[in-house]
Amino acid sequence: MANWFDSLERDLQSPLAVRRLGSGWFSGFFALLLSLTGLCLVMALRWPDWFSTPELAALHAWGGLRPLVHALLIGGYALALLSLLLRTRKAIGATALLAALFATLLGGAEVQPQETHDWGVFFGLDFFAVNMVATGLMFAPIERLFPHRAQQRLFRQEWREDLFYYLISSMMVQLITFLALAPSGLINANTAGLAGIRGMIASQPWPLQFLEVVLLTDFVQYWFHRAFHRVPFLWGFHAVHHSAKSMDWLAGARMHFFEIIALRGVTSLPLLTFGFSPLVMQAYIGFVYIYSSLLHANLRGDFNRLGAIVATPRFHHWHHAIEEVAVDKNFAIHFPFLDRLFGTHHLPDGAWPTGYGVPEQVPQGYRAQFLYPFRRKRDAAA
Repeated sequence: MANWFDSLERDLQSPLAVRRLGSGWFSGFFALLLSLTGLCLVMALRWPDWFSTPELAALHAWGGLRPLVHALLIGGYALALLSLLLRTRKAIGATALLAALFATLLGGAEVQPQETHDWGVFFGLDFFAVNMVATGLMFAPIERLFPHRAQQRLFRQEWREDLFYYLISSMMVQLITFLALAPSGLINANTAGLAGIRGMIASQPWPLQFLEVVLLTDFVQYWFHRAFHRVPFLWGFHAVHHSAKSMDWLAGARMHFFEIIALRGVTSLPLLTFGFSPLVMQAYIGFVYIYSSLLHANLRGDFNRLGAIVATPRFHHWHHAIEEVAVDKNFAIHFPFLDRLFGTHHLPDGAWPTGYGVPEQVPQGYRAQFLYPFRRKRDAAA
């Protein structure tokens, strides 16, 4: 099994000369994307108690979902067979074909829900599939058309690691949400005196609430982010995020599990406490997913005028820069004026970082990085 995954990784990371049109690489890649997306949706339809996200109930009830799953699997089959015919290396096409076959054996587009013991715990496979396809199909082509680093490949170094982070954060969405919202529930239960303020905020127009949410969360995140850079113990968690040596839309997914919980808890706390509309909060969560991918994306363009108002990829790339002059700079997620106001702004005109990462040796692999904050001092002493 390990040899199979190694072969798949080598095939996906093939040099550009080997990935030319007509080589079967592109048909294999899209076959893999379609087949795995279809497989995730089939599993969510077959075992909804375990693999479907309640917030996506409308998707499951949508009449076009099953025809879409059927189209995904047919497309996966066809492209996998084309890749196997054209390509000398068979790992991508064979993996895509096996994924499509497995999804079909589970029931395919006509799969029916199977009774399972409902433990009240679910893993968001459908959330992962929708999220990955939406952001991947949005940013991967844009990065190919307008790259800042033209030599950087789609399957660059550490891509498998970052994809696994994306999978974990999506599948553990229930646990993350529960842990993040627990403080808010406790505070709301003991702040009945804020009922008037909550009613006033909830009565505001939807666009105004959304703008207030973006401003308020960015102010909170600025200081949260700054604390994770300045407090040594907290930096151990955040160093995992900064350990990425390449920047693209997937690099933003690399975040320690405990930091995700803390970040979501801190940002949701004021929103729930002051009574913003749940629809506004859901819209903001979707907005942040896309905006975070944009900030980390491998996109060229200085956007100097726009960057004076809102955060741009070049602004956030400097936050990840290896240069000493950029250390502890550009903490804002949406509005750079916060960094200018508090003296942490760094955006040299027309310049980009020469590299990314951290000086310390953060280990590779999800398990080692999960344990890194707790072993960091011991390893440094050793």
